[in-house]
Amino acid sequence: MSQTASATVSEAPTVRRLLQRQVMPTDRDVDVLPLYVDPEPAVLDADKYEVGSNRNARELNAATMRQGTKTGVSIHPDQIESRTSFRVASGDRLSFGTYFNAFPASYWRRWTIVDQVRLEVTVSGAGASVIVYKSMARGNNQRVESVETVGGGSETFTFDLSLKPFIDGGWYWYDVVASDGDVLVESAEWYADVPADRAEHGTLDICITTMNRPDFCAKLLAQIGERPTLAPYLDTVFVMEQGTQKVVDSESYPYAEKVLGDKLRIIEQGNLGGSGGYARGQLESVRKGTATYAVMLDDDVVCEPEGFIRAVTFGDLCRRPTIVGGHMFNLYARTRMHSFGEIVQPWRFWWQSAPGVFNDWDFSARNLRSTRWLHQRVDVDFNGWFMCTIPRVVLEEIGLSLPLFLKWDDSEYGLRAKAAGYPTVTFPGAAVWHVPWTDKNDALDWQAYFHVRNRFVAALLHSQYDNGGRMVRESRNHQVAHLVAMQYSTVEIRHQALLDVLSGPQHLHEVLPTKLAEVNAHRKQFSDARLEADPDAFPAVRRTKPPRKGRDGTEVPTRKQLLVNAALQPLRQLKPPRPLSREHPEAEIRAMDAKWYRLGRYDSAVVSMNDGTSAALYQRDPAKFRELVKATVEVHERLRREWPRLAAEYRAALGDITSPETWDRTFAPWTGGTAGDD
Repeated sequence: MSQTASATVSEAPTVRRLLQRQVMPTDRDVDVLPLYVDPEPAVLDADKYEVGSNRNARELNAATMRQGTKTGVSIHPDQIESRTSFRVASGDRLSFGTYFNAFPASYWRRWTIVDQVRLEVTVSGAGASVIVYKSMARGNNQRVESVETVGGGSETFTFDLSLKPFIDGGWYWYDVVASDGDVLVESAEWYADVPADRAEHGTLDICITTMNRPDFCAKLLAQIGERPTLAPYLDTVFVMEQGTQKVVDSESYPYAEKVLGDKLRIIEQGNLGGSGGYARGQLESVRKGTATYAVMLDDDVVCEPEGFIRAVTFGDLCRRPTIVGGHMFNLYARTRMHSFGEIVQPWRFWWQSAPGVFNDWDFSARNLRSTRWLHQRVDVDFNGWFMCTIPRVVLEEIGLSLPLFLKWDDSEYGLRAKAAGYPTVTFPGAAVWHVPWTDKNDALDWQAYFHVRNRFVAALLHSQYDNGGRMVRESRNHQVAHLVAMQYSTVEIRHQALLDVLSGPQHLHEVLPTKLAEVNAHRKQFSDARLEADPDAFPAVRRTKPPRKGRDGTEVPTRKQLLVNAALQPLRQLKPPRPLSREHPEAEIRAMDAKWYRLGRYDSAVVSMNDGTSAALYQRDPAKFRELVKATVEVHERLRREWPRLAAEYRAALGDITSPETWDRTFAPWTGGTAGDD
């Protein structure tokens, strides 16, 4: 009942260590069941080499892949017997080849010292079958071995499985088939023999930065504290309280405090953004020196506690110190994954999904076993700090977070660690549920300043291309697009961001506590930044002329039409606006349709925000357009000209900016000069 394994090279004493165990949802939530168990068959999509290079064929295949393969088979929550056991109904076949219960063999093969695993499955029920499968990087499934129960009592089956064939990708999993009666899958556990010096598991300092989300944060603390299996892995849970609505005032806090006990520590400081909060947690963890890892964790997530254990276990057995990140599922559509792995595209220096990854993937529509691309191993440059486990030795060697307030702190850290020889792995089976980025206005509101400034800072530190590759040109084009769209406040704060980049790295710590207020005060001068929740706050829509041929303008343009718009729309901005547009908006534009090429047709419009809570009045201003176009050209020419000097300055200053000593001075107003006091 075993697959031949490669010979063990080392004769050093070994011990058996648990790598992963079968788990079920903590709250019997039927919405997330497809991430744990799967009653659907495997219907593998087409191989990309079969589809070929024809653009239409590729687009059709991509659309087909996103279509559901569900047959309507349902699972009742009562089949969940416990956190680790599940009942398969008579006559049914159930697969555990799912996100949380399949074994990501290729990740273990690539990054760890483990070369063979043992699967132990315990079932009870007469005539039950346990079938073990594996997949390769192309997604093709292979039956490895199968066994049957001989009686109705509890029986444990053991499978020894080599990791040798998983160099490019692939998973292991098991299916269970019930015959004439129900079958209880009592447990399933994956083990490995590891060197004795790797027997003990590491411990975690969990670092949560919170800002006016007291209830969300308190419930998260309770989720962490109420799981007995997680408790041995916890050293300290730091909460960096940066808001005015305190987590300690939440009705859920007393319970969280009770279950975490003396492991919980609340640290109050001013609003230094995510990077200031995480840097404080990193500093406290390094100075304390008792935990193996520090976990960066958002305050507005729902966690799967088992993910922390898996991240620690994987990190403990990696060949070298490794940053181990989790995936992010959509909090409002809980089987949809934001991205399976992210990189920084070097020419554009912009974060994106790794090659071959499909964004916003819905596991309830198409399961893991049916999705070819999910079987390749996805290598990344960084992992978002919504859930990211950083070894303390890495923090000690390469320093703490950059003082960026928010945006690009996590991606820059991943690039910095990679350059120092410490990889990042986004590890399947470790995940949280989080509000998706698509529901935020962060490309237009005050966050646009930090997007631009911090992206350029990161590029100056890490880009290997002259002048950052495409960055300067792309930034200039984005400015023009925002101008065409009448988003003058966004253009102004993006412009200020570039001027601050040009001023050098020495001000990053100095402005950390004050920059947000400055940005907000500046942008409120413009009507497109003054949000109104009441629809009646705006004048009624009126137009001098009706739309041409009654078109509403929401059609998706062709590439040719986009190029024509890009050439003509800036010229239109120089024309005087229609008089009636000064008193009445010409249209109401939904957030999903608020593209530059559509907004550029109007002289005024009421535009709703992505989060659906408010709208703003946009008004075209030819004089402001001319002024900002001139400023845009000048600042981008300066960036291009001064890039070599700036890159040298930022790189020379990196060690000092990210040092514990420099962060000590930034935290001094709240620590009395010594981090650790709160």
